Amino acid sequence: MRELPEAILAWYDVHARDMPWRTPPADRKRGKMPDPYAVWLSEVMLQQTTVAAVREYHNKFMALWPTVAGLAAADDADVMAAWAGLGYYARARNLLKCARAIVADYDGVFPHSNDALLKLPGIGPYTAAAVSAIAFDEPSVVVDGNVERVMARLHDVHDPLPASKPQLTALAATLTPQTRPGDYAQAVMDLGATICTPRNPACALCPWHDPCAARIARTAAELPKKTPKKKVPTRKGIAYVARRADGAWLLETRPESGLLGGMLGFPTTDWTDDPTPNPPLQAEWQTLNTQARHTFTHFHLELVIQMAIIANDAQIDRGHFVAEADFDPKSLPTAMRKVHAQIAATLRHD
Repeated sequence: MRELPEAILAWYDVHARDMPWRTPPADRKRGKMPDPYAVWLSEVMLQQTTVAAVREYHNKFMALWPTVAGLAAADDADVMAAWAGLGYYARARNLLKCARAIVADYDGVFPHSNDALLKLPGIGPYTAAAVSAIAFDEPSVVVDGNVERVMARLHDVHDPLPASKPQLTALAATLTPQTRPGDYAQAVMDLGATICTPRNPACALCPWHDPCAARIARTAAELPKKTPKKKVPTRKGIAYVARRADGAWLLETRPESGLLGGMLGFPTTDWTDDPTPNPPLQAEWQTLNTQARHTFTHFHLELVIQMAIIANDAQIDRGHFVAEADFDPKSLPTAMRKVHAQIAATLRHD
């Protein structure tokens, strides 16, 4: 099987994608290795998020906190605000926990091995394997969705995901080389992202064209098979948008646990099938003739929006006021940005 890693590495030497966190293969051959902090940051951001979406955020984080020690020393609120819009906010909380553990336990130096990385908070098997391989050239088996698709097609595996994950990981392990494992891991991911795509794979351009069992069997387009997903339920809630006469906005920091944990947003009810009203203060609330809709991983959310203009000395039950000059909708998570967008659209038409 040695010819397969060699073939894809030769392809990668020519076709490697340009990433802000990546060291090009020619530079790696000359001994230049990537910054493990940049690699780790990219892998956390890339979980369930596209490369196109991550580029801007990665550049922003590296500009604000160019080292893991700098990130570890950052205020939680600043990091959560910088993460706003990227989604899956538990990643941002774990990012801080991991950075602080690296500073406290490893003097700010990333451990090299897969096993050591796994002991850090917020780092699971995939991230540990990716960082150890890409940043340190450890021969770890890196398997993301792209790799699963490539392995399913290369070996014509028809067992559906997610049950077939162990089988596909075992197949990936048989190909992981001792030489240039970091470039190899990125090469297979690039192959899945650019050639062995979910729809209309460009088999004629693939470096594994000849040995690909699914190409030979003419089943590539239908692989990997997946177990049908359950229907996504819809939850409802009420978002309360209060502004003082001086223009300040009433916001609250959501609890650390749960969705949007630690993020700044408008006060809301619980998100349930039948939410119980829970306004943050007594006021003349007006229900807008519009809703904010957002989709999370496991459910759709529909937020009824209630708005009130209140006195500067109004007493609130929860939350805090942010002055109009300091209020930045971009610091809100996407669901809350949608609430603000509906408010802005309503005010424009009034």
